[in-house]
Amino acid sequence: MNDYAGQHEVIAENMSGLIFAELSRYIQELKQERKLHFQEGRRAQQHIESCWKQLEASKRRFERDCKEAERAQFHFEKMDNDFNVTKADVEKARQQAQTRHQMASDSKGEYSSVLQNFNKEQHEHYYTNIPNIFQKIQDLDERRIVKIGESMKTFSEVDRQVIPIIGKCLDGITKAAESVDEKHDTQLVVEAFKSGFEQPGDVEFEDFSQPMKRTVSESSLSNSRSDGKQESKSGKSKGKLWPFIKKNKLMSLLTSPHQPPPPPPSCSSPSAVPNGPQSPKQQKEPLSHRLNEFMTSKPKIHCFRSLKRGGSGPEDFSHLPPEQRRKKLQQKIDEINKEIQKESDQRDGLTKMKDVYIKNPQMGRPESVDPRLAEIEQTIEKLRQESSKFEAWLAEVEGRLPTRPDQPRRPSEMPELPTTAVNNCAQDRESPDGSYTEEQNQDPQLKVAAQNEFDDEFDDEEVLTAIGTCKAMYAFEGQNEGTIAMAEGETLSVIEEDKGDGWTRVRRSEDEEGYVPTSYVEVYLDRNTKGT
Repeated sequence: MNDYAGQHEVIAENMSGLIFAELSRYIQELKQERKLHFQEGRRAQQHIESCWKQLEASKRRFERDCKEAERAQFHFEKMDNDFNVTKADVEKARQQAQTRHQMASDSKGEYSSVLQNFNKEQHEHYYTNIPNIFQKIQDLDERRIVKIGESMKTFSEVDRQVIPIIGKCLDGITKAAESVDEKHDTQLVVEAFKSGFEQPGDVEFEDFSQPMKRTVSESSLSNSRSDGKQESKSGKSKGKLWPFIKKNKLMSLLTSPHQPPPPPPSCSSPSAVPNGPQSPKQQKEPLSHRLNEFMTSKPKIHCFRSLKRGGSGPEDFSHLPPEQRRKKLQQKIDEINKEIQKESDQRDGLTKMKDVYIKNPQMGRPESVDPRLAEIEQTIEKLRQESSKFEAWLAEVEGRLPTRPDQPRRPSEMPELPTTAVNNCAQDRESPDGSYTEEQNQDPQLKVAAQNEFDDEFDDEEVLTAIGTCKAMYAFEGQNEGTIAMAEGETLSVIEEDKGDGWTRVRRSEDEEGYVPTSYVEVYLDRNTKGT
């Protein structure tokens, strides 16, 4: 394909150099020549129009002089036949008539001369000047046509030269297409993007009829709590994955937060606004509700495409599935090792330079190299620490090291948990809607990547339509899971009305939504959506 495209580039370059450039230059010359011919035609047209106007003026003057001579002759005859008029008046009228006749005779001669000149100019205009101009324009267009034909011939020669090579390229493309192994290609994709998760086990029966201390089964979706204490886990706990389900298909199963919303602040001071009460202890809810919450919970990183678009993530790539995380960590370690090698080469070069300065002081002072050497040593030490950190994370992923013991824990949590259980089953807390979600202060490496990735994976996910807007009358921090923080005076989109429990579901942007107390906002619903 590259060779095939390269031959087309050759054709394009030859056309650009041999045809386009020459045609562009030739077209400019033709435009200038055509412009001159049209200017010549306009001048000839203006000249014949000027001759016509001169003829018309001479004709009107001759007509006027003839009429004046006729009136003067009529006046003379009238005066001559009148016996009451003196001889002097008659003589004056006679002279006036003679003068008018002379003027008419002169106008007649001038008119005749101008008429002859106009006829000559008109004959020359229509039989000589205009045909010559048209002939020049025709010759110009014929030369243009010939040039286009030559350009087409040049293009065919250029194209004919690369046809054998293009034929070989097409044969190679056909051969490559016939050798495609779809099984091998799909296996490469699987190897590149496999998550490393294990399939979940069967859901065990939990006997609620016996007043006994229950343990979380291997297939439980989250940790259960009893009076603030976590129960021990048997076996390896795993989260279930539903990568192909649409989140909004289960919106009808969702309910707004079960706990009462915080009351509005009694004063306008921002410091008086509560952060919302802590979630009350709920009894263990049915498994179906927890399944719904798991499938509809909004992850902080929605899908792998967000990572490709440059989405930020934890430094240890704990938001990725195990296999992808291992590849990312190995890639990061390789990059750091290259940087260490680069810095080491610079250090060796400076060390040799310092030895040369020591042996030959006239070439330079040896102590001038020490600051740079110290800086490089510090850089190498930092890179080695980074490499050790990533190697430890890589060993943790590959199962060679236990989970780091220095991760923060809440006072109510158990002091120690098995590594496999912590890494594969998120530590829960109760959100305002009574569901169980991940601990916010939990170390990022312990979060289950599957719960952060798959439920927003597809482009055809349905988005709830906004039914109105609301304006925040008070600030709300929204620290509990399922809620959303808002600033005083902020305008948000309403996507679900208050169902009587004191919570309104709002959206700030396309990927950020949650519940806010209804008493904290002023809601404006659209008229066309009130009946929906």
